[in-house]
Amino acid sequence: MKWITRERPKIDRIACPWLIKRFVDASAQIIYVPYEKVERLAKELDAIPFDIPGAEYSHYDDRCTFDFIIQKHQLQDEALDRIADIVRGADTDRHDMAPQASGLWAIFAGLSYNIKDDQELLELGMIIYDGMYSWAKHLYTTKHTQAPVEKILMEVFRKYIEQSALKKTPDWAIELKEMMQDQIDTNLNLSLQQASKELDINPAYLSREFSKYFENLSFGEYIRKMRIEKAIQLMQTTSYSLTEIAYLTGFSDQSHFTRIFKKFTGKNPLAYKKSWAKEKDDSDKE
Repeated sequence: MKWITRERPKIDRIACPWLIKRFVDASAQIIYVPYEKVERLAKELDAIPFDIPGAEYSHYDDRCTFDFIIQKHQLQDEALDRIADIVRGADTDRHDMAPQASGLWAIFAGLSYNIKDDQELLELGMIIYDGMYSWAKHLYTTKHTQAPVEKILMEVFRKYIEQSALKKTPDWAIELKEMMQDQIDTNLNLSLQQASKELDINPAYLSREFSKYFENLSFGEYIRKMRIEKAIQLMQTTSYSLTEIAYLTGFSDQSHFTRIFKKFTGKNPLAYKKSWAKEKDDSDKE
């Protein structure tokens, strides 16, 4: 069976194919395509869409697609439940859910940065998740630290994590971050008023509290930051022109895009693109 999702995977879109191929459909063919093509190609290829809004195999409430597959296919395995906590924590930026969540995010964020071929990334991801499953099945109680001093340090670290967890991110901030992430491939035109209406929160309160949970940035600044990050990704992974990239990332015109891009990166888009291309060319020659 064919399974299809959006391109450039990091957490759920690597974890889910591993889960599908190892426990649901051993002969599964995983297809990664641009977000806007998923629905059309799913019909044309008779493929099952997953981890996209509106699909059956997707996020529900505070659960990610990995959780849904376990429930949907009645996979009764404590090791998978342990991995699910880690995947959910990494995929939803709730690293307090499992001590391994932040490490999983760091690993795949870095690998995604280095590996631009999604199938190559998935192949490596399959090996990593195989190792994680062996740990979750047989080794999860084994501790690497044995010396007394190391145990004391780990205990101090654990208490720090527990205290930090008490400062829980409110549900509205988690939901808003998911809303923004869902829109990152569709121009990210979410306004403060739309967000407040969707979350059923007073817009004045949302505006006042927003920066506490979003890198000390205002709503507008954070949206622009996400757009610039998306623009940089498109520069590095596609052949789109700067005008096309400006449109795809929701900027009203080229001059607006250039001004905001320079504010966040210190360079105008053309200079940044040339600089990155030169660095890549130099790296390829080494």
